[in-house]
Amino acid sequence: MRPATPVVVVRSLAFNALFYLVLLGYFVVALPTLLLPRWGILRLARHWAHTNLWLLRVVCRIDVDWRGIEKIPRGAVLVAAKHQSAWETFALLTVLAEPTFILKRELLWIPFYGWFAQHAGMIPVERGGGKPALVAMTARAREALLEGRQIVVFPEGTRRPPGAEPKYKFGIAHLYAEGVAPCVPIALNSGLFWPRRQFLRYPGTIAVEVLDPIAPGLPMEEFFQRLQQDIEAATTRLMAQASASPAR
Repeated sequence: MRPATPVVVVRSLAFNALFYLVLLGYFVVALPTLLLPRWGILRLARHWAHTNLWLLRVVCRIDVDWRGIEKIPRGAVLVAAKHQSAWETFALLTVLAEPTFILKRELLWIPFYGWFAQHAGMIPVERGGGKPALVAMTARAREALLEGRQIVVFPEGTRRPPGAEPKYKFGIAHLYAEGVAPCVPIALNSGLFWPRRQFLRYPGTIAVEVLDPIAPGLPMEEFFQRLQQDIEAATTRLMAQASASPAR
């Protein structure tokens, strides 16, 4: 990781303060959406995500290079994204029409956040719940796909630092095996600029690349291997490109 210069530290502190102030403000503004259909909270969440990207650009000088967005089909789709930081948990809201994230059940216990996540139709999964938890998650996901929603899954289940050995979970293959929608892999290098478990935000351009969709019908194991190979190869390339670019 690059050294943290005084300028980076000051910008990072300013951004984090603004980020949480903005989040608190949106929580208050969003309360009336609990009385509306889910489109209300989804629209406000998208606006919040755009605000965060603007703050990153203005305060931390972090831009975004979206590549291949046109490859995302309309309607129901399974989105499998690399997970390096908290950045993608909100940034992907800006490019999907009606997303629903698969998230750990404990997040629904958080005041405000949990209320809005439930109202938006996010899909909780109980880690360590074994086969019953997988079956319940798959059933909820199938319902969401039949409604034409985009299900966002982080196949590794948690944030992994850039360059770490990938640890994909087979649950993504069970969702794909439902055969309801194609799977769109997404590679990114966000961890280079928004490192996990750190407050620092490094200037530069986060690259997000939407890869070719994987049509339904492949055997589960073949799909699982292809998904991991496609995402990891593209992620490695994006990180190498970022490393070759001059620091801002």
